[in-house]
Parts: sequence; C-alpha cells; structure tokens
Amino acid sequence: MADQKKTVAQKKPLTSVMEDYLEAIFDLDKDKKVVRVKDIAKRMNVKMPTVSSMLKTLNSRGLVHYEKYEYVELTKDGAKVGREMRRRHEVLRQFLTDILNIRPKTADEEACMMEHALSTATLNRLADFMEFIQICPRTGDSWLQFFEDYRKYGRRPDICQARSADFSCEFTKQVDESESSTG
Repeated sequence: MADQKKTVAQKKPLTSVMEDYLEAIFDLDKDKKVVRVKDIAKRMNVKMPTVSSMLKTLNSRGLVHYEKYEYVELTKDGAKVGREMRRRHEVLRQFLTDILNIRPKTADEEACMMEHALSTATLNRLADFMEFIQICPRTGDSWLQFFEDYRKYGRRPDICQARSADFSCEFTKQVDESESSTG
C-alpha cells in the first residue's frame, strides 16, 4: 500500500514551487559541493521549516535524497528537472534582457514566473528566434536598436520602410562582398 501511494505521488505533476526548489538545489549544487537546508532557505527567502517540509515532499516523489539534519542531494530525475528549469530561466532571462532590454533584476524575476508556463516547444522556438535575430545578417544589434526606436518614438510606418530599405541595401552589400571573396 505504501509503495502504491509513493507511485501515485510521483506521477502527480510538479507545482511551480517544487520546480523552483529543484532549480535552487541544482544551482546550489553547482556552486557548493554540499547543499544544506539553510542554503536553500536563504536562496528561496523562506524559513528552514518550510524548506524541510518541501524536501520531505520532494523526497517522497523520488526527486531528492533527504534525511533530517543531513545534506540534500538531487536524484537523477530531480537533477533533470532542476537542469531544465535552469535552462528555461536562462533562455527567458536572456530574451528579456538582450532582446527586450528589460532591467536584469526585473528580467530575472519575470523569467522565474514565465519558465513554468511555457511548453518546451515554445521555449525552444524562442531560443531559436533569439539566435536568428542575433546571427542573421539582416538583424543583430542595429535591428534591436531599431526596435527600441520604434517603441520610443512611436509606430511610424515611414521610418519602418526607411529602415527596411537600409536593411535591404546592407544585406545586398554583404551578399556582393561575400560572392566576390569566394569567386
């Protein structure tokens, strides 16, 4: 009967708070070789009894190894969730800071909220989009500045068309240079 309860508990979806704990433990494990309840409490800005309670839950789900007064270790499954939450957080934080020019502290807080809501497919597509606009010859830093100008000075189609012409000329010049260097 106890094994059946454990199996049911392991199959329930994780809450965003559980994911945050696993991400915090994952991060702490990279920074320190030993993770303690007090480290997690400080990182999560909660009291130690709150952490202990969550660790019992995560332990019952097979995501951490935890015994009272001992160190905390992620299981293979717990590490997998923690690593994925860290990846999601970083992609979103980078998008918010590098692309949308959001202040780092705000971006970090909002990435934490967003990381739980997006599907893996959407997150991967967002990461691909970020890579595209940073690598594609018609985009990059100047393109992002044009976005800032658009936001700052209003939605003026005449400026957008002028910028588009600039991109077109710049792109044509790059293609011509590339062809002449290979030919």
